[in-house]
Amino acid sequence: MPDKELTSAQKECEIWAVAGGKGGTGKSFISSCVGVSLAAKGKKVVLIDADLGGANLHSFLGINKPKTSLTDFFESRAALQELIIPSGIPGMGLITGNLHSLASDDIKYVQKLKLFRHIKALDADHVLIDLGAGSHYNTLDTFLLADKMIVVIVPEITSIENMYHFIKNAMFRKLTILFKTNGLRDMAEDTWKSRNALGIKNFQELVDYLKGTSDEIRELLDKGLAGFKIHFVLNKVKNNQEISIGLSVKSVCMKYLGFATQYVGYVEHDDCIRSCINNRLTFMRSYSSSRCAKEIEKLTDNLIEGKQVNLMRY
Repeated sequence: MPDKELTSAQKECEIWAVAGGKGGTGKSFISSCVGVSLAAKGKKVVLIDADLGGANLHSFLGINKPKTSLTDFFESRAALQELIIPSGIPGMGLITGNLHSLASDDIKYVQKLKLFRHIKALDADHVLIDLGAGSHYNTLDTFLLADKMIVVIVPEITSIENMYHFIKNAMFRKLTILFKTNGLRDMAEDTWKSRNALGIKNFQELVDYLKGTSDEIRELLDKGLAGFKIHFVLNKVKNNQEISIGLSVKSVCMKYLGFATQYVGYVEHDDCIRSCINNRLTFMRSYSSSRCAKEIEKLTDNLIEGKQVNLMRY
């Protein structure tokens, strides 16, 4: 029986999911700022704080802890559309993710599918989902739901390693679902478990091996992975050398994961960002003429237009 609140025909929104591998990269800051930037372009935007264990996206918008949250969706069966609260930004609403008595890993499969249906039916042009840290299946599945999958990193080796592991887990999750959907439930897992005997060293070699098993598997993988694209943002950069780290990240992903990534933008380190957050101010309003705000506007344009950072001028 369909959800009663989803019976009316609605145009499907475009979903952007923002992940960070682990905490501390500034993904909530980027999510809030990109949302404000989209709203300033006349887009109807909904932000969803899906960091279920530590929802704080409202703080980046200067909002006190909302009374409604995803708790009402999971436990009181409220429609997701009804949980949108004003963000203080014209054209942008917020759904907070604070779960009072339910941990993210307690969300059942059926509940997750219902949430995904409601997200797709939201009355918005863009839905931005700010994901929690880690690689739990619920986090990965929400990431894979997105039309544009965005990862925020900082120019540190540990952050880049975390990004690599997160993307690898997301790709393996997609691969597993793809095989399961086509009646090949354990093929990806069994092949990976035997990787040493098969001489498989990384994800790219795993995919190449699987493609070589049959023409049907090759066609399945070519079609299933064709739209897999990661868009990444470098946050807290301090100089041109750190900005150029994005090129190295692209090379690593191509070599070991086998797909091209989009380096959509960077945001420079600025002490005013911390001051703004501590004082519960909306950065894109308080510092709209700053270099950081202009960089966020540029990366938002790149996400909309499918463009990348141009490093030729450095």
